[in-house]
Amino acid sequence: MRTGNITRVSGSIITVTGIKDIQLGEIVEAGDERLIGEVIWANIDDFTVQVYEPTTGLKPFESVVATGKKLVAELGPGLIANVLDGIGRPLELIRDQKGPFLTRGIKANSLSRNKRWHFDPSVNVGQKVGEGDILGEVKESRMVPHKIMVPPGVLGTVTEIKSGNFTVDETIASLENKKQEVQIKMMQEWPVRFPRPTGQRLSLEKPLITGQRVVDVFFPISKGGAACIPGGFGTGKTVMLHQTAKWSDAEVIVYIGCGERGNEISDLIADFPKLKDPYTGLPLIEKTILIANTSNMAVAARESSIYEGITIAEYYRDMGYNVALMADSTSRWAEALREISGRLEEMPSEKGYPAYLPERIAGFYERAGRVETLGKPDREGSVTVIGAVSPPGGDFNEPVTIDTLRFTGVFWALDAELAYSRHFPAINWLRSHSLYRRQLTASWAKSLSDHAKEVEKWWGEKVPGFAQLRSTALNLLSESAEIESIAKIIGESALPDDQRLILATAELLKEGFLRQSAYDDADSFCPPYRQVLLLEMMLDFYQKAKVLVDKGVKAEKIVDLPIIIKMKRVKVAKEGEKAILELGREVREVLNTIGKDFGIEFRNGGVVSIA
Repeated sequence: MRTGNITRVSGSIITVTGIKDIQLGEIVEAGDERLIGEVIWANIDDFTVQVYEPTTGLKPFESVVATGKKLVAELGPGLIANVLDGIGRPLELIRDQKGPFLTRGIKANSLSRNKRWHFDPSVNVGQKVGEGDILGEVKESRMVPHKIMVPPGVLGTVTEIKSGNFTVDETIASLENKKQEVQIKMMQEWPVRFPRPTGQRLSLEKPLITGQRVVDVFFPISKGGAACIPGGFGTGKTVMLHQTAKWSDAEVIVYIGCGERGNEISDLIADFPKLKDPYTGLPLIEKTILIANTSNMAVAARESSIYEGITIAEYYRDMGYNVALMADSTSRWAEALREISGRLEEMPSEKGYPAYLPERIAGFYERAGRVETLGKPDREGSVTVIGAVSPPGGDFNEPVTIDTLRFTGVFWALDAELAYSRHFPAINWLRSHSLYRRQLTASWAKSLSDHAKEVEKWWGEKVPGFAQLRSTALNLLSESAEIESIAKIIGESALPDDQRLILATAELLKEGFLRQSAYDDADSFCPPYRQVLLLEMMLDFYQKAKVLVDKGVKAEKIVDLPIIIKMKRVKVAKEGEKAILELGREVREVLNTIGKDFGIEFRNGGVVSIA
């Protein structure tokens, strides 16, 4: 046993002497309670450890034991529907054994060593296999069949393959490589700070459907992409992440609560078993893994929670799944880095953050991607990363926000004014952007037309006109913002009729399309085909109304129509698409009634006839 002694304690940082062959990144156990820590700095005579548990009461001369292991994630059946802390300990198991309060020095495996899983093999004795090859399958949940894979760096000829019920640490297969036997278990371990190996990285051309109109239509994110959600307090970052976790078409969800309030994680744990996945009808918890390192837990563990989550996401990606990871919030992670750096007495950069902050942020977001996985059969998988940023005072010019924007392809800027006016999601459509938009617009039809789902076929057929719809809507919103600044000076009544129509249409888009209630059963999730129908109806109204205004119809006669209120409210209609189509016909009839006095008639397909 390699042991040393504590010589200094500074918050979560301790200095240790007495172990000469210590490795950077090695896990140690400190003090009488054996608190878990990781070596982050090493010298000839001593080394520094960040402790992942509260260090209150820890004192010099207490012993430290080196384990010889790295900080690893346990990967195998049993992760789905599990709630882990920042270093991979299952919180529900700890609660059952120790009570509701997390005490120090607890040792618990991420995966149960007692539960038995039924393994169905898919390879035969004598077959050659390599890293990433699928050996068989375990039914982890009804939504996620768990593929048991050959670990990275392992290859050989199958000499034994078993079938039946096994625990995760029992041997299910044996391989022979150069006369050496390798035993395969259902569980793997992987060091969390190193990306798992992959094959070729693929282009980001498949959209992640979130069910949120402002995202899917205006600022889409691709499967394998990375998004940043910055916003001040109360602007709806957490609700936006919850909505994406609940309704996205990802096959596996990894949600990291990094330094956030415990009640938010509690809400997730309580809600997900009750909510139904819109694509399968099964409970959402059956495709979800939660990493909980809340604000009352040790600061140092926040730093590791991000890596624990992304490693688990990569593991399910390697099975061929599309994984969505939500991190709430990366600002708390950066604050943990700042605190640790300060206790190490490192030279700070802007706002006190360490100089290596951009490198750490890049290392995290660059682990997103869509890839060809290792092994047979051939498969694709993706990890989509969505990180919330909590800039102090809503200042987007602070270091964490700026550095995050450098490495993400989507920027969903949350606006305090929109939030305070109760417009949610409070994504500012003038400040936000998506670098994936052009790739997706060109590729959706091709990438989705091969899928069997009827909705996706319908979406593919709609794509040719989709780019024009989106562009028209954004242009209207942009023009409206300019007109509003003029109206504040001269008054709206002094504006020309065409500009008043633009203001009315922009208001219709904001209220009837962009605004979406997370607490309305009919509006919380909006399928893509309903999104397009809504937008088509509103823009069709504008185009026809513009013809009338150009022919001399006063703007008041159009902007005060009661049918506009119906268009704003049809999004919550339980009849869904049927209600939108019927309202579209009603809108056309109302505009035809106005147009009769001017010799104008609107026919099906948007054809305008002037008598």
